[in-house]
Amino acid sequence: MDLKLKNKTALVVAASSGIGKATAEELIKEGCKVAICSSNKENLLRAVDDIKLKYNVEPLWNVCDINNLQDIEKTVQTFNEKFGSIEILVNNCGGPVPGFFEDLNDNNWEHAYGQVLMSTIRFTRLVLPGMKKINWGRIINITSLSVKQPIDNLILSNSLRSAVTAFAKTLSSQVGKYNITINNVAPGYTLTPRINELAKTRAELAKTTPEKILESMAAEVPMKRLAQPEEVASLIAYLASEQAGYINGQTIAVDGGVIKSTY
Repeated sequence: MDLKLKNKTALVVAASSGIGKATAEELIKEGCKVAICSSNKENLLRAVDDIKLKYNVEPLWNVCDINNLQDIEKTVQTFNEKFGSIEILVNNCGGPVPGFFEDLNDNNWEHAYGQVLMSTIRFTRLVLPGMKKINWGRIINITSLSVKQPIDNLILSNSLRSAVTAFAKTLSSQVGKYNITINNVAPGYTLTPRINELAKTRAELAKTTPEKILESMAAEVPMKRLAQPEEVASLIAYLASEQAGYINGQTIAVDGGVIKSTY
């Protein structure tokens, strides 16, 4: 299917690995002009080199701490100067630290607030004027299955990612008239560095191995396996397409059927 994305401009946040990197690659395959950012320069440059080797295309890149407003402003300004405007924004971030309520202090909550919610708000605020000017835009937020089915020891992620979905739903009704859609993709257990970190944390608590934890996660999924990042990225690319122009304000799970609710 031709998604009609050739020469569209896209910014993928936190794209040095995992779902973010897979999304950048998927958009490049569809002909987008892609920019990526990450807080880790070494990992970012490694991702740029890998993408260039695979597709003979070098994405624009910028080091960006998404908890820092000035970094976000500089990143969007840099890419706007190169692209003219950003037509597709994929908001993404690493997950906040795991832990139960009693384990977490105000600093943990404030950092997660900046990392998950405020980064989404700030990137969105900065790209919207350009999207309105051209009367077209796509904003896709990568959240988690936890917005539909909370995960017990991820109270920070459960809380702040749910706030992102409420923010997106509210804003989607305000910008739809500009042919701008805002949607959320909620991945389930996906083979990324983040899931390996969670497996390690759970293994320490349960006095077992990360491999056993990953096996138990897969056992929870009706498909009896974890997702590949590319399987999530393919939905994100579709939501960025012309064909998805009437999908707006939605949260779509890519979870192998693990969420138990009927909606």
